[in-house]
This record gives sequence, C-alpha cells and structure tokens, in this order.
Amino acid sequence: MKTHFAAALGSVVLTAGTLLGAPAAGAQTDASLPPTFNVPVGTTWTKGTVTWFNRSVEVVGTHKSVSAAGDAYCRRTWAYTYDSHDNKIGSAGSASSDTACGNTKSYRFTVPADVYGGATFVRVCLDDGNYKDLLCSPRLQRS
Repeated sequence: MKTHFAAALGSVVLTAGTLLGAPAAGAQTDASLPPTFNVPVGTTWTKGTVTWFNRSVEVVGTHKSVSAAGDAYCRRTWAYTYDSHDNKIGSAGSASSDTACGNTKSYRFTVPADVYGGATFVRVCLDDGNYKDLLCSPRLQRS
C-alpha cells in the first residue's frame, strides 16, 4: 500500500511541476516572436519587425526624420534579403519604405526573396533619403 501511495504522490508532484513550469496557454515564446531591429543615426532612426514568408519578407515599422530642411535630412528604410550562403538575392531582393522628411512615419513593405527556400537573412538599413545607406542592422536570421 505504501508503495502505491508513494508512486501516486510522485506522479502528482511531477505533473504539478510540469504544469507550473509551462508557459500559459496562448503565450508566445521568444522564438515565436518576429525578429526586431533598431537602427539609430543621430536623432533619426528606424525600428520594427521582420516576418518571413515562403518567397518574401515583410518589414513593418516606424522611422523618424527630425528636419524637413531638404533631402539631406530625409530618411528612408531599406531591407535586403540574402540566401543561405550570405549572397544578396539579386536586384529584386531589396525594397524600401516611403521617405520621411521632418516627421515620424509608419511603413509596411514586402521584400522579394524569390529563390528556393526564400531568404535566410535580412538586413534593414536607414538611408539619407537619396539612396545612400547610413547604417544597417546586424543580419536578422530566419528561425
């Protein structure tokens, strides 16, 4: 009788420990959240998330330009897709947002990755509004 009671008690303790250590139903783990980026250049920046699809990557975020005094102060966000060998996916493997000049703007755009398996890496860059990258994020890797 004592053996059965001990086995039953051990089973209850193991089950409770497993349930208490598990994440809540519906809770997202870090691995399931989309990768984020934050690219600051002085008082301007771009930040957001990337989401991978079969043959494209969606980039969603916000960027800021502090002055509307000419193109030198405008900002645009670019994203570039790369294959598993760290090669940029052709000229079609990049896309950009609208330009922000003296304001903060939200954006959502899709970058093609039309190769077998899609993109493996993405880099997101803040440019000067004239197609010159000022600073890029580290590579964001597909999980």
